[in-house]
Amino acid sequence: MLEQITCPADLRRLSYNDLALLSHEIRNFIVKTVQENGGHLGSNLGVVELTLALHRAFDSPRDIMLWDTGHQAYVHKILTGRLEGFSSLRKPGGLSGYPSRAESEHDWIENSHASTALSYAFGIATAQASENGEGRRVIAIIGDGALTGGMAFEGLNNLGHSGSNAIIVLNDNGRSYAPTVSLLSDSLKKLRNNPKYLEQQEKLEKKVTGLLPFGESVERAIDAAKAAVREIWDPTSFFEDLGLRYNGPFDGHNIEALEKAFRNAAGFEGPTVIHVLTEKGRGYGPAENDPIKRLHDIGNPKPGSYTAAFTEILIKESESRSDLVAITAAMPDSTGLLPFSERFPERFFDVGIAEQHAVTAAAGMTMGGLRPVIAVYATFLNRAFDQINFDVALHEQPVIFCIDRAGITGPDGASHHGLLDMMLLSKVPGMTMFAPSSYQELQQMFSDALEITSGPIAIRYPRTPAPFVSESEVGSGIEARRVTEGTNVCILSVGKMLPAAVEASDLLSKHELSSTIWDVRVIAPLDEKMIADAHRHSIVVTIEDGVAEGGVGSAIAGHLRNLPGRTPKIHVLGVPVSFIDQGDPEDLLSSLGLDAKGLTETVLANLPEGL
Repeated sequence: MLEQITCPADLRRLSYNDLALLSHEIRNFIVKTVQENGGHLGSNLGVVELTLALHRAFDSPRDIMLWDTGHQAYVHKILTGRLEGFSSLRKPGGLSGYPSRAESEHDWIENSHASTALSYAFGIATAQASENGEGRRVIAIIGDGALTGGMAFEGLNNLGHSGSNAIIVLNDNGRSYAPTVSLLSDSLKKLRNNPKYLEQQEKLEKKVTGLLPFGESVERAIDAAKAAVREIWDPTSFFEDLGLRYNGPFDGHNIEALEKAFRNAAGFEGPTVIHVLTEKGRGYGPAENDPIKRLHDIGNPKPGSYTAAFTEILIKESESRSDLVAITAAMPDSTGLLPFSERFPERFFDVGIAEQHAVTAAAGMTMGGLRPVIAVYATFLNRAFDQINFDVALHEQPVIFCIDRAGITGPDGASHHGLLDMMLLSKVPGMTMFAPSSYQELQQMFSDALEITSGPIAIRYPRTPAPFVSESEVGSGIEARRVTEGTNVCILSVGKMLPAAVEASDLLSKHELSSTIWDVRVIAPLDEKMIADAHRHSIVVTIEDGVAEGGVGSAIAGHLRNLPGRTPKIHVLGVPVSFIDQGDPEDLLSSLGLDAKGLTETVLANLPEGL
């Protein structure tokens, strides 16, 4: 049956029995694909019936669907003509793991960073209502934790008070936002979801307003009575105080009931919230039996990863330091904090998808005598740069940022590569920033970070496996480490790029070129001894897995040019200022010249005369 669905219109000829069978097929298909390709599983298994109902009730792409978070849009992709290519999900050149404007006219926003769809909805609805608009309907589907982000509430506020004509579908899968429901509210929702009831209510209110001189007082009494009933029986006051009509909650796995709710909502003017209850991981035993995250995604941190090194040292240090606390923005598992939360539950804080709040809260904790550690993906830390700069650094608070998934990350694509952290954070006054090249280096850097008592500290590390090294190959403090000593070429390597630098040195030796290699270790402040040593060479090449422009290499080049005497030829290797597609991390780095081959070719192509 699934192969017969080439576009959303094909769904409307199916019976509800057919739809039940189709739902089963879709779940099996998603499980098989995600097991092979990785990706988000539990959230997509939970929205199968919801997505079917949306595409039967509305006319995409004429009706504009906005998915937040975008990782719950796999079913939407399948139903909008991308079934045949779905086996390429998250593969190089294949389908994105998120909605993609480049893939389909059914996708309006990429939206892999949560809590943004309601702001998009406000903007698009405003444009559609303008004289330049086409009057197209806007439907924003938000859920799977996205309503824990502050930006979502800003969007709700504007939607409500502007009276924007948009439908907000709140996919409540019980993992975050879950209003209380009473028996009476279930009856009230059915009444309040009926357009005829609303028409009669509006007629009554117009008549009451016309009853002079008592109309105004009667109107106020009716409003007060309605508000009292809401407060006592119906969980709608939050949304309606913001100017949004609330309907629900509805069973998110009952297609027929959902269709009716959506069609009723389409008959209303102004913003309407449809609250839908879904079960994350539905229909797949391993997901349903996962109490932590319902198999939210496939591909956890593995033993020997940088994340595992972080988990290990955090727990070790916390055994002897009662002031250490850990903070996450809705990602305790992927950032390695689950073991900490089990060992020290009273010292663990999951603030939801609220990176800005996490950073400023950490500053407050530090002011109160605690030592907070924030574990966060590099791409998501971008959202809190202002707070890092002014709420932490300006107050000289030693908050420790452990930045996971830094650099080129792979199959999640442009929105998930962590390419801006070094460029941005190295410009924060008072920042100390580390980049480990091994499992042991990360642990040494974390211990050293705890000794710093003024200004923020960041440790950034990649998703790729962490090399295990001997004690002699581990630096300390805020100094760089010289790996090899040569005379012709100096290679300054940042973090995970060290193996490529060592391999390039071996390749250059075949051309009778002697190389010095430095493991930069500390991005900010840069080690002056390392800079001075690099200056004595004829050619200096820096290599980093972040944006080259304004990055570490650029800073090193600036220092070298300011030293007296002859300036060596300098080449800065890094990622260009562009959006990098999904793919294998090592393949992507190679395509950018950020491997041993690319480094060697750069040196050989730019040798000064006499070498």
